[in-house]
Amino acid sequence: MLVASVAIAIHAVAAAVWVGGMFFAYAVLRPSLGAFEPQHRLTLWSNVFSRFFVWVWIAVIALPLSGYWMVFFYFDGFGSAGMHIHIMHLLGLVMIGLFLLLYFRPYPGFREGVAAKDWPRAAKHLNNIRRIVGINTIIGLVTIIVGASGRLWS
Repeated sequence: MLVASVAIAIHAVAAAVWVGGMFFAYAVLRPSLGAFEPQHRLTLWSNVFSRFFVWVWIAVIALPLSGYWMVFFYFDGFGSAGMHIHIMHLLGLVMIGLFLLLYFRPYPGFREGVAAKDWPRAAKHLNNIRRIVGINTIIGLVTIIVGASGRLWS
C-alpha cells in the first residue's frame, strides 16, 4: 500500500503542477501582462516558458508512469479499473499530445522570434501557444474533476 500511496501522491502533485501552472498562466499572468510593451511581454513569456516547460516535461513523464503503475499493480489492469480511470487515461493522452504539439510546433518559432527580436513573429506563435494552453487547461480541469469524483459514480 505504501507504493500505491507514493504513486498517487506523485500523480496528484504532477497534475497540480501542470494544470495549476497552466491555469495561473492563462487566467492570471496573461491578462496581467496586457499593459506591457510587446518586447517586454514576449521576453517575459519566453522566460516563463523556459522554466515552466521543465516542470511540464517532468509531469508528462511522471503522470503516465504513476498512472500505469496504479492501473496495473493496484487495479490489476484496465479491465478492473473504473470508467473514470479510462476517461482520465484518454484525457491525459490528449493533454500530452497537445503539449507535444505546442512544444515542437509554435514554441520553437516563438523562441526564435524572441531571440531575433521579431516581435510580430513571436506574438503570432504566442497566440497559437495561448490557444493550445487554453484547451489543455480546460481538459486538465475536467480530468481533475473526473479523477476526484469518479469513484463516487454508480
